[in-house]
Amino acid sequence: MTFKKFVFFTSCFLIAIGQLNSQNNGLIYADSLYQTGNYSKAIEVYQSHPNKAEFNERIAKSYYALGNYGQALKHYDMALIDFPENALIRYDYAKLLSRTKKYDEAERQFEQLLEADNNNPNYHYEMGLVKEKQRDSLALSEFGKAYQLDPTHQKAIFKIAKNLIKIRKHPEAKKLIDIGLNSYAENIELLSLKAQNYYYADQYNQAIPAFNKLLEMGESSEFIHEKLSLSYAADSEYEKAIEQRKLALEFNPLNTQALFVIGTYYQRLQNFEKAEEFILRAIAIEDRPLDHEYQVLATILNRQKKHEQAIAMLNKSLQENPENLGSALYLVTTKDIYYKDRKVVLKLYEDLRDKHPDTWVASMASRRIKELKEEQFYATDD
Repeated sequence: MTFKKFVFFTSCFLIAIGQLNSQNNGLIYADSLYQTGNYSKAIEVYQSHPNKAEFNERIAKSYYALGNYGQALKHYDMALIDFPENALIRYDYAKLLSRTKKYDEAERQFEQLLEADNNNPNYHYEMGLVKEKQRDSLALSEFGKAYQLDPTHQKAIFKIAKNLIKIRKHPEAKKLIDIGLNSYAENIELLSLKAQNYYYADQYNQAIPAFNKLLEMGESSEFIHEKLSLSYAADSEYEKAIEQRKLALEFNPLNTQALFVIGTYYQRLQNFEKAEEFILRAIAIEDRPLDHEYQVLATILNRQKKHEQAIAMLNKSLQENPENLGSALYLVTTKDIYYKDRKVVLKLYEDLRDKHPDTWVASMASRRIKELKEEQFYATDD
């Protein structure tokens, strides 16, 4: 070989090495851009590579990170054409199909993954999620397989335990939740499920510390405060129940049910002024028939000996629902307390009896009519 040829070949080799190094440096640069969150620039560098088809997976991941799921799916699909045996690409592709509600295609991808590896618990769990979205009853079976393959699988345990609570198998749910918490004691979802399991099993003395633990861990939501309030109320701890229901109210200040319930708790504590305040607030917001609320408010007013105002509330109750027999009777019994003229009261009961014959109200009215007539008889006899 002549010296000139040697120089020529050496030059070509060095140029090729330089190009290869340049390409490798470009990929290192693109990867560093991806890792530091500069996804659009990373895509640009990947796509400038002469063999960009080899990097469709990385391009797909970059598009996914940007939230451009359409382009991500496109490049995952292209990556699978080049690397059909790559389980990781197929797994990421299948999960994204599920996330974008392309459930039929996602199911097909997970079926292929399970054919290749039926002992992978996450494949079964993700298949369960797809079937759950499709309202397929086999979803629970897939969650069960994930749990059997990995008894520490937190997400599978959550799904199975949640279903056990739904069908009121509370002891079985508790046992499973405890298994999950033994491997990860700080799992907020399982701790929340544990509290709910106690609550729905009517074990309020157990639910109270469970919900309070969630609050201690920084969890705060309308649901937690509401259920904790109801648990306290079930244990007759109305002051604590009010405190928690007010905290729930901060998430939804126009929750008329919460306002009304707080009013009833104050009523239990015989704080009738506060009870009146909260029930009036509920009534002011509510846009539906309010006969029951007005009836409760009348009770509170009567307990404060505000009989005239109670009568006004009962009239409103009957305006809201003329068929509310309880309010009809309560109106007359309140007038019975308030009116001094016994003849007028007797007439009110007779009118009530005649207006609602063959009802429990007529029976109650008849009993009082008999008492009033006896009172009049003895008063006349004297």
